[in-house]
Amino acid sequence: MTETIVFIGDSITDAGRRDDPDRHLGHGYVRLVAEELANRGDDRVIVNTGISGDRAVDLRARWEQDALAHRPGLLSIYVGINDTWRRYDDGDPTTTDAFATTYRSLLDQAQARLAPRFILMEPFVVPVTSEQKHWGPDDLDAKRAVVAALAEEYGAAFVPLQSILDDAAEQNGGNAAIALDGVHPTPLGNSLIAGAWLAAEATI
Repeated sequence: MTETIVFIGDSITDAGRRDDPDRHLGHGYVRLVAEELANRGDDRVIVNTGISGDRAVDLRARWEQDALAHRPGLLSIYVGINDTWRRYDDGDPTTTDAFATTYRSLLDQAQARLAPRFILMEPFVVPVTSEQKHWGPDDLDAKRAVVAALAEEYGAAFVPLQSILDDAAEQNGGNAAIALDGVHPTPLGNSLIAGAWLAAEATI
C-alpha cells in the first residue's frame, strides 16, 4: 500500500490550498516538497490539511478528521507561530506549558492509533517590525524549545527553521526576503523550508 504523508499546520502549510484545484496542495512549501518527491519517482500520496490562523488547540480540535483519518505513515506538523502572534494582536496568549501539553496530546494520540513517523517543524519569526523583535525572546523561543524537545523524545525528525531562515536572511538582503511580514514565507522562504523538510525526512 502506498504511504500517505499528511502535512498539518497553519497558514504556512495551508498556503491557499483550499483554493488550489491541483490536489489542494497550495502554493507553499508543501507543493515544492510534493514536486521534488515526484521528480524523484516517489509516489507517496501527499495530503495538505493546513488551515490559516491555527494554533495548537485548533489542530487538536480537528486532529481526528484532518490528520488521523488519512492514516498517515508520515505526519508532518508545523504549528506555534499563531500561539505567539495572538498574544500580540488579540491579547490572547498561549502559555508554554499549555502549548506543550496540547502538542504532546497530538503526538500521543497519533502514536497510539497509527504509530506514524513524525516530522516536527520549528515555528519561526524573521522580524520585520520593531515589535516582532520581541516575539522570540518573550514568547516564541520557549515554544521552539518545546518542539525540539518533543522531536527528540518521540524520535521525530526536527526541522530547525529559525536558524536556517536567519542565515538565509543575512545572505539575501534581510528578513523581508524570507517573509515580507516576518511570518509568511516568500517564494525564497518556501524553497528554503521545502529543502529543510526534505533534508530532515531523509534522516528517518
